[in-house]
Amino acid sequence: MTDAHTLIDTEVKSNDVVLFMKGTPQFPQCGFSGQVVQILNHVGVPYKGVNVLEDAAIRDGIKAYSNWPTIPQLYVKGEFVGGCDITREMFQAGELQQLLAEKGLVAKSAA
Repeated sequence: MTDAHTLIDTEVKSNDVVLFMKGTPQFPQCGFSGQVVQILNHVGVPYKGVNVLEDAAIRDGIKAYSNWPTIPQLYVKGEFVGGCDITREMFQAGELQQLLAEKGLVAKSAA
């Protein structure tokens, strides 16, 4: 589990926005992952997708890393934002766009 934890920690800390998801941004393998991909694409923020289906240690490890039981999981600037429901609610309220703008990841006009 240590190797998976190290890999997860490296991904979270070395990417401004990272989405641990089922599938890839080009081909999500579950509806929840697909919804978060659509939101991130709509907002226009660059992000890295990590396919948890490719590695069981990552799939289990991300849940322990965040202490969050479900996938997808969104991280911004090293901080856990949430899963699909939280990301969707934040987007609908304009909070996700505001967070991304505050972190310097999207222009304020796009937020």
